[in-house]
Amino acid sequence: MVERRFVYFINPISGTRGKILVLEMIKKRTAEQNIPFEILHTNAEGNYIYLPEKIVSEKITDVIVCGGDGTVNQLANALQGIDVNIGIIPMGSGNGLAFAAKIPKRPDRALELIFKGGAVPIDSFYINKKFSCMLCGLGFDAQVAHDFAKQKKRGLATYVKQSVKNFFAAKPYPFSLSVDGVAFTTDAFFISIANSNQFGNNFTIAPQASLQDGLLDIVVVNKMSKLRMMWAVLKQIRKGQVRIYEDKKYHRNEIHYFQTGKLTIQNPKLAPLHIDGDPAETTVLFEIEIIKKAFRLIIA
Repeated sequence: MVERRFVYFINPISGTRGKILVLEMIKKRTAEQNIPFEILHTNAEGNYIYLPEKIVSEKITDVIVCGGDGTVNQLANALQGIDVNIGIIPMGSGNGLAFAAKIPKRPDRALELIFKGGAVPIDSFYINKKFSCMLCGLGFDAQVAHDFAKQKKRGLATYVKQSVKNFFAAKPYPFSLSVDGVAFTTDAFFISIANSNQFGNNFTIAPQASLQDGLLDIVVVNKMSKLRMMWAVLKQIRKGQVRIYEDKKYHRNEIHYFQTGKLTIQNPKLAPLHIDGDPAETTVLFEIEIIKKAFRLIIA
């Protein structure tokens, strides 16, 4: 049996009691398991170019990310194709990938899951050659992500506040989508490109999505009244059903929900973009494609 060796990545300790307690718990529990480990700091630039060589030379078996979806994105991108497991101790604002993988939110229980070591290959995708491990969005939800990133105080309450504020100011954007040779145009409040079924905090936008099916779930929330949009999104969250976009009646729907491995989106009015919950630079054209079995994730 291969001896396990861990590297933990955690945000630099800022003196908050919560982070210090998690760090001490990690040290104590991992030592009790007799697993050699090292604790490294994450970096805001996402520069982990050194990591693949370190993993090979030091025979590291597991990289544990103590953070949110943005940090997972950076490390998973750096570790594509590397023979290593990735674990998550959720410490972000939304923790969408962790929720989708049924990883416990409590750090001690997440660590227990990591010790069990049940890793499976999961998909990711590229959007204009930028890596996403979970979810991208254009429009309303992306504007929320941009505004949320500017706030001094993070957390669910702040996110809800920004969501409500942007809901009343939201406007539809024109989009053109091309999928498998079929094109259609629509005005939409937002488009979600999902590899998981999560926005985060157990808010499910693509209920049929799977981390391992080799498909992206595309959700297009079309132009309608704000009151009707609330009802339509609630129905989508509860029991949204994948439908074939070639269906003539399909385009009358308030929400389009379909699956594909590849698509193109034209964005002439430059609707804002987020990638895995972090604000990103938008553009007029997006080429999006699944990456099958991009990395191995320890899941429940």
